[in-house]
Amino acid sequence: MPNTNANPKKPVLFVLTSHGTKGDGGQPTGFYLGEVTHPLAVLEAAGIAVEFASIKGGEPPVDGLDLEDKTNRHYWNNEAFRAAIRTTTRLDDVDPSRYAAIFFAGGHGAMWDLPQSSAVERATRAIFEAGGAVAAVCHGPAALVNVKLSDGRYLVAGRNVSAFTDSEERAVGLDTTVPFLLASTLVERGAIHHPAADWTSKVVVDGRLITGQNPQSATGVGEALRDALSA
Repeated sequence: MPNTNANPKKPVLFVLTSHGTKGDGGQPTGFYLGEVTHPLAVLEAAGIAVEFASIKGGEPPVDGLDLEDKTNRHYWNNEAFRAAIRTTTRLDDVDPSRYAAIFFAGGHGAMWDLPQSSAVERATRAIFEAGGAVAAVCHGPAALVNVKLSDGRYLVAGRNVSAFTDSEERAVGLDTTVPFLLASTLVERGAIHHPAADWTSKVVVDGRLITGQNPQSATGVGEALRDALSA
């Protein structure tokens, strides 16, 4: 969304999945709305600009369209936000040097296209190695499972993270539908995963890497990212 505050700092790039179905069953999914709106509200309140990209560009599919949530309702009824979501930039076309941070929202769609995207790896590595922050929430850390730094190490190797847990995946009945179990795969990549009880907020900050476990963690990830950018 356009930032109305006079802020010379670089914006944050929010990256959304373009994948709209869960496995072979065809059940619809996409990016999870609250995992965009809640961090966005925190950053906007701090005068930090946000821009949107997705894997394919254009309007990505949305999931979690809960308009009883007042933050969701506020943004979903905001034409500037809706226009920004309808016209996301294709991630391949993004110049990572323009951004202070990259943030990956979740939603089950993220499990299919974010890990396979060379643009995700390129942008994440560039922003992180330039001193920027990398943040993700819920299934958003799926973006990180294949990201390697210039020295060939996985970005998450040896770093503390939080992500949608195997237990939560089983609880929603999708543990055999998703292409891999996120928390287990992060551990396989060398990450140190810190789970909390299902559906409780958990945010882990390891330097410039900020991750959260589930939708309940979205505001906390936004707050941690705000604080990292304000330091």
